[in-house]
Order: sequence, then C-alpha cells, then structure tokens
Amino acid sequence: MENILTIESPQNPRVKAAVKLRKSKVRRETGQTLVEGCREILRANESGWMFTELYFCPGLYLDSEATELVADIRSAGTPAFQCSEAAFQKMSYRDTPDGLMALSPLVGKKLDDLDLPENPLLLIAEDLEKPGNLGTILRTADAAGVDAVIVCGHGTDINNPNAIRASIGTLFFIPIAEASTKETLLWLGKQGIQALAAIPDAEKNYTNADMRGGTAIVVGSEDEGLSQAWIDGSDLHVKIPMLGKNDSLNVSTASAILLYEAMRQRRKPS
Repeated sequence: MENILTIESPQNPRVKAAVKLRKSKVRRETGQTLVEGCREILRANESGWMFTELYFCPGLYLDSEATELVADIRSAGTPAFQCSEAAFQKMSYRDTPDGLMALSPLVGKKLDDLDLPENPLLLIAEDLEKPGNLGTILRTADAAGVDAVIVCGHGTDINNPNAIRASIGTLFFIPIAEASTKETLLWLGKQGIQALAAIPDAEKNYTNADMRGGTAIVVGSEDEGLSQAWIDGSDLHVKIPMLGKNDSLNVSTASAILLYEAMRQRRKPS
C-alpha cells in the first residue's frame, strides 16, 4: 500500500469539499455523498461497495474494528487520508464522531434496473420529509426481506448523510430506486405488482389484505400522507386500526407493521 496521506488543517480543501456535501445540490452536482461511521462503512464494504476516498482519525476511534476496516478499504486501492482531530471534527456531521468517514458515489437505481424475484415484495415511500424516517424504513425493509425500495417525489434525498446513518448502512445492501409517481404506477402495472396503499379512512384492515403475490406497500409523507395520485392509482386501500386518540402512526412504524404482516403471510408453515 502507498504511504498514508495526512490532513492537519480544518481549512484543507478536501475538508471544505466534504463539508459542502451536506447540501443536496452539491451531492447531485458532484455525484458524491458522505458515509460516516464505522458500522455504516463496514456494511457498505461488506456489500462490495467501492468508496471514492476514505478519511480516518485514530484518535477518535470508538470501534475496535476500525483499524482493520481502514486497512481493508485501503488494500482495495481507495485513496485514504489520516486526519487530525480538528480536521475530522470539521468534516463530521455527528455530535460524537467515531473517526471514520468516506466519500461515496450516489446510491440509487432506475426502475428497469431492479432485478426482482417472482412475486416480489416492495416498499414505496412518497415524499418523506425526514431523512431519519427514510433510514429507519430502510432498516425495517431489510429486516422484513423486502426485495426493493422505491422512493417517489421530492421529499427526502436517499443520499442524505442522515438517511444513510439512520439506515446503518443497509441501503448498500437493499436495492433502492428513485422515480416519479407516474413512472412507478405505470411500471407496477407492467410488472403485474399490486399497489397497496395505507390510508387511515380505508375500510379494509391491513390483516385482511392478501400480500402473498407481487405487492408494493405504499406509504406517504409524515404530515400529508399519500398524494391523490397514489390514492387513485393503488389497487387496494388498507388501514391500521387506531383505538386511541391519535388517528395515524409515524410512517416508519406504519411501514414496519405492514411489512411484517406481508412477511407473516409469505412465510411457509413450519
């Protein structure tokens, strides 16, 4: 391996460039995003993801795997920079950084690039406003065996560093695509996949919906819910019963309930 390059000053041009990647516009222009944290970088590395650059600060390590992980990524030929604590703290968007950050090409596929099995289970998220909710949904989708996640609308950017953080790197394992609602509805029809929309005033309880065939569970924004296009275009409307004062659940919680019901229905009897 080549000699380690060092960054001492918080004013280093690479530090400044990394800080700018917190903005969605810059991420789109450069085709790069930030992945910070040992767990997140470890997951991406395990998936075979190739980073653009790696930044590390041994004085901030919180995970015993960090040293080995840095060596593994460097052995793949990724340019690596050892940073002073001051320089790394400047780049970090965390309150307690653990000394690992990478620049990464943007995640995201086109609908036609998704390689799906027979009778796939999909999750569609429309106009989510909070990157933390999207990240949590991705973790749940991974746990429930979802075949792909599709993000519609102009809400949360899937490459937002906070979405990556909340997913704990699972977005590097689960296929994820971005498309408009119109494109997605047309694509689902061509694929023969039913769209199941979660709507509070639906008549059918979610447990009474058949999710054993190709199914896309559709959830909407935290405040507005699903758009009229999804309400009109979905094949089936379901509700999650609400017995208390509130009339809806957090979108990540609702997603978990629906996905695990789909998983339950799809599991073969033991």
